[in-house]
Amino acid sequence: MITLIPGNVTRDTLCRIYRDGTAASLDASARPRIAQASDLVAKAAAGNVAVYGVNTGFGKLASVKIAPEDTETLQRNLILSHCCGVGEPLDDSKVRLMMVLKLISLGRGASGVRWETIALIEAMLAKNVLPVIPEQGSVGASGDLAPLAHMAAAMIGEGEARVDGVRMSAASALAQAGLIPIILGPKEGLGLINGTQFSTACALAGLFDAQRLVETCAVTAALSTDAIMGSTAPLLAEIHTLRGHAGQIDMAAAMRQIMDGSEIRESHREGDTRVQDPYCIRCQPQVSGAALDVLRTAARTLEIEANAVTDNPLVLLESGQIVSGGNFHAEYTGFAADQIALAVSEIGAIAQRRIALMVDPALSFDLPPFLTPDPGLNSGFMIAEVTSAALMSENKHLANPCVTDSTPTSANQEDHVSMAAHGALRLAKMNANLSVILGIELLCAAQGVEARGPLKTSETLQAVVARLRQDIATLGNDRYLAPDISVAAGLIKSGVISTAGKTAFAL
Repeated sequence: MITLIPGNVTRDTLCRIYRDGTAASLDASARPRIAQASDLVAKAAAGNVAVYGVNTGFGKLASVKIAPEDTETLQRNLILSHCCGVGEPLDDSKVRLMMVLKLISLGRGASGVRWETIALIEAMLAKNVLPVIPEQGSVGASGDLAPLAHMAAAMIGEGEARVDGVRMSAASALAQAGLIPIILGPKEGLGLINGTQFSTACALAGLFDAQRLVETCAVTAALSTDAIMGSTAPLLAEIHTLRGHAGQIDMAAAMRQIMDGSEIRESHREGDTRVQDPYCIRCQPQVSGAALDVLRTAARTLEIEANAVTDNPLVLLESGQIVSGGNFHAEYTGFAADQIALAVSEIGAIAQRRIALMVDPALSFDLPPFLTPDPGLNSGFMIAEVTSAALMSENKHLANPCVTDSTPTSANQEDHVSMAAHGALRLAKMNANLSVILGIELLCAAQGVEARGPLKTSETLQAVVARLRQDIATLGNDRYLAPDISVAAGLIKSGVISTAGKTAFAL
């Protein structure tokens, strides 16, 4: 169980929750502010002054006053009416992360939600009761309304949930876990569905997976460099220090370390007639290093957003006010997701060119055509390279920005929206595509390095190739390659290859 201190939860903690499925709860220090805020809301609900979302309707209906005896019905109707999500259900790891982000936000004591309601979220996490959240339906405007409504619906016993992966009605899921559905108090429905937690959870998941892939690209790029007997002079520290960008410096340093002691490199250090390698080899630190820095920028934004209060209206305890604002607008998350998408696309673009370099007999520096020992009779990695090109191109299309695609909604009350949910959701597909591209590069580069025998690559890269060969044999005669590509992509995605390459970058 992880204890969360609202406002101070780190990305590393959130990554553990995402990867390991660890449950989480709020630190007890959060309780006094939560209680004070919910007391203020209760008083407002019983009073005569109109307070948005507490004793009024919502959106364009904010001018409609709601009687105190109808506030429970108001909140329940809000949840049910907003459960308009469609599409495939969000995977459990992201649902769990979304719920944790909602805990952190509510725990800041500015939402007016009672401790009992927060405790139900904690209990659902502890007992692995995860609401079924359709992926589509949010424009990232007044928060991720539809997805968060499906989460809140499960808390009142409506909709569906999964318990240890088994899908059932939410009422059955709560009963099976020994939990009682909550009856929502004033503003609680609004506090649960306003906010950026769906899009931010998806963006964080995309960030965490992209971090592993940018670490892996240093390994596959180094292996490709040895496979084509490329020069390591462009990796000299002085070159990168003169430019000064941290990501470029870190990427070059990682590649130097990975390739240290390579016999292949030493064999052509003297007398190599090539003055320069193609950019996909020579400029790897500049391109993937830039992507690394972009991920770092997005990471800082998302850590702030993960700790933010993003519902509406907000309870300002120091002044005793309940004030409407716009923290639910997910523009920050949308920009961060677009940045991650650009980085993922570019890492794949330069990796794909290294694959093309290795299989092309006109460019591959004495490697066998298409990396097969018997070209002509065999096609080797010819079409694997085509697959990598297809996925690279798909990622280029997916990398188009989403935040620029605003459209008015809710009778023009929400007349500018972030589309952060779109931007964040597409990262899973992009990362999956990049895992395949890097997996194909790994297969080709390992094949190329083995073709350089008896010369050996570095000890680190030998360990990488050895790990690959535990699951995938060297390609001799042509065989059914789809399973090899799938397994290689799985090794990339799991972090096995970056671990074998001893590569890690802090974000």
